Amino acid sequence: MQQTRYQRIEDVLSRRQTDLTVCLEDVHKHHNLSAIVRSADAVGCHHVHAVWPEKQKWLTNNTSGGSKNWLETHLHRNIDDAVVAMRERNPEIQILATHLSEDAVDFREVDYTKPTAIIVGQEKTGISEKALEYADQNIIIPMQGMVQSLNVSVAAALILFEAQRQRELAGLYNRDMLSAEVKHPLYFEGCHPIIARQCKQRKLPYPALDENGEIVASEQFWQALKHT
Repeated sequence: MQQTRYQRIEDVLSRRQTDLTVCLEDVHKHHNLSAIVRSADAVGCHHVHAVWPEKQKWLTNNTSGGSKNWLETHLHRNIDDAVVAMRERNPEIQILATHLSEDAVDFREVDYTKPTAIIVGQEKTGISEKALEYADQNIIIPMQGMVQSLNVSVAAALILFEAQRQRELAGLYNRDMLSAEVKHPLYFEGCHPIIARQCKQRKLPYPALDENGEIVASEQFWQALKHT
């Protein structure tokens, strides 16, 4: 049986992983940003962090394919603020840095069933020394050719999908980690985008939805939507 739009959203949100995230440190090429956000969404991440210049534009729907609408993106002025935010959300989080060093391990040897943040670095210079100080473990993707590094978005995708593989085997996608308060606006905006925009314009709270995703609202709400 084909899923309704509401059922599809419900299925996706029930599998979101709030304890798996990726942190982009000064990744500035929009095609890389887009690809990483899409990969994060695809493996069920709910949070993405980025060290990002304040005046520079973040992703649009055109560059992210709409994936950013289903994630919470947290922009930070520096890596210190990013790490503080990630650890405040989950004090037990392990921080992994994609960096070639003497103590780096194959990315597949890491236990991603633990709360995990993966830091990926700037396209040319990689991860900063400051970010490396925060890392609990450096990880590498083994290479067999002349090339010794991958595009940052490709590297991020490989690591995230290894995390997905391990978490699926461990049954971690069977947890429902998002609260009703977090889910409701995502349901509403996903099922009723036009009315959601009207609510935002008129500063009206989103009304309730029934089990099929249909709006449950008073006549007063509809009149306010129509006349405000």
